[in-house]
Amino acid sequence: MEAGKHSIKQLFQKDVRYVIPTFQRPYVWKQEQQWEPFWNDIRNIAEDYADALAESDNNQAEAERKTSTHFLGAIVLQQMPTPSIEVDRRDVIDGQQRMTTLQLLLDAAQEVIEQEGFDKDAKRLRKLVLNDEDFSEGDTQFKLWPTSGDQDSFRVAMTNGQSTQGFENSLIVQAHEFFSLQIREWLHAVEGDERAQRSQVLATTLIGLLELVVIDLKTGDDAYVIFETLNARGTPLLASDLVKNFVLQTANAKAYSPDKLYADYWRPFEEEWWRKEISQGRIFRPRIDIFLNYWLVARQQKEVPSHKVFPAFRDYAEAKNVDILDIVRDIQHAGSTYRRLEEFDSKSVEGTFIYRWNIVEAGVVTPLLLQLFSAEESQVSQDRRTRCLQALESFLVRRMICRMTTKDYNRLVLELISRLEGHIDRADEIIVAYLGEQTSESRLWPDDERLQRDIPDLPLYRLLTRTRLRMVMEAIEESLRTNKTEDRYVARGCLTIEHILPQEWRDHWPLEITDDPEEHHRRIQRRERLKHTLGNLTLVTNALNPALSNGPWKQKQKGLQEHSTLHLNKRLLQEWGNKPFAEPQIEERGKQLAQLVCAVWPKYK
Repeated sequence: MEAGKHSIKQLFQKDVRYVIPTFQRPYVWKQEQQWEPFWNDIRNIAEDYADALAESDNNQAEAERKTSTHFLGAIVLQQMPTPSIEVDRRDVIDGQQRMTTLQLLLDAAQEVIEQEGFDKDAKRLRKLVLNDEDFSEGDTQFKLWPTSGDQDSFRVAMTNGQSTQGFENSLIVQAHEFFSLQIREWLHAVEGDERAQRSQVLATTLIGLLELVVIDLKTGDDAYVIFETLNARGTPLLASDLVKNFVLQTANAKAYSPDKLYADYWRPFEEEWWRKEISQGRIFRPRIDIFLNYWLVARQQKEVPSHKVFPAFRDYAEAKNVDILDIVRDIQHAGSTYRRLEEFDSKSVEGTFIYRWNIVEAGVVTPLLLQLFSAEESQVSQDRRTRCLQALESFLVRRMICRMTTKDYNRLVLELISRLEGHIDRADEIIVAYLGEQTSESRLWPDDERLQRDIPDLPLYRLLTRTRLRMVMEAIEESLRTNKTEDRYVARGCLTIEHILPQEWRDHWPLEITDDPEEHHRRIQRRERLKHTLGNLTLVTNALNPALSNGPWKQKQKGLQEHSTLHLNKRLLQEWGNKPFAEPQIEERGKQLAQLVCAVWPKYK
């Protein structure tokens, strides 16, 4: 058995065939839990590398050295007997979801970059997904070959220009389409020479800045035993366990009663609520470890990697001239604040912020929230704290809608924490002024003009997770209600997103006939993009959704009139109930909804 770190280039550039055995489950990764966080990681690394390139006068070697590589996890391979005239084969014993996703991402990048005309970068990426045609044919051209149930959809997804009709429900096809769209939108966010540079930056990131630990088993090793061992669940010691042990030992050394300290301050952290594993990006960690990580960031005002929580705590406790009891009291107080973040009334200002903040998945802001909510009302008034939350929410949601990077949020939060130190009584003024003065793309607070430009055009149904898009639409619906409405709040997380012009529109929503094939193709492309924009979307109940389905506009109107009480749908019917609903109406409605979004999340001054 051999083990070592491999870049994507080292793993895939050679002629090789990675085969997923039949005992493996099919491909199950999905957009919200895996694809979106994975793409965000890739995009952030690419943008870090682009910054490093600019700082080093386009010295690629220097820029790669300055850019931190991203660890994708471990995979286990097993060598298989292969005739010398054939491509080497490895069975994928563990990590097949990761391997499959990587191949789909690499192929999507290759296809998009080739279509954009950047042939050199496309050729570099093609070597990572296809074997040399002189040594392979048919399906052996693919570097990776999935388990039997996924093979047909994988072949379709990985073949450039291949129609995916009939495979729309395949997660493999959906993943490829997701990455293709994200990459194209990212490239198109800039113009001219910058787009060519982004192509090169993405290719370099994928080839050289991602790493995996590869465990390569010899032919005689028992793959089934190793697979079961790797996937068996143990109970590792948590960072919080190490912190608790350090605290109690230190207390004992200082002649404090460890039992009393534990009973007075630490016992609440033993409850199951604190031990529950929750997601942090693509990783699941116990809630208490995540909290201690955020608490340390707030106190040290610097980043603390998740795997260094205990060493960072030990260094903090030993370096600070503070009694261990004061540190534990601080942890207890901050812990109570952290827990309170999940206990606000969902219809309160704070509860609404927490709901939307969780959906945006901006956990990096947590140390700042601990600072704001730990302060007494005598230090920061309720009105000022509310304005802080509204400004932060506007900043995060506007950037999310405009598909702007999250890579600099950690440093932005650290600077805000530092500025609030000793000035918490003016927290809202400081936060609004600081966010408003940012000019770099990684920190810009998008203005109304940008929202009104992007919202009617961006295919947000494809670019955002369903949860995030639904949250935006829920907020629009709530903004249309007044204090005279029976209920000011939507049943959050319960409604589904419905396309007005359906995704499968050809049967009941025909395009205007034209004799020009190129013009007809352009019209189809325009419709295919606009159907996923906000102007073509609404909210309905789970029960009503299948009844509307792919039906014609009149059928949808009837269903909405009879069953929907949402103001979003009342306005839709009032505005367009007696008119056709096609591309011009989608664009006009998109502009109207963009204005509502600007009002829901104003940019404070």
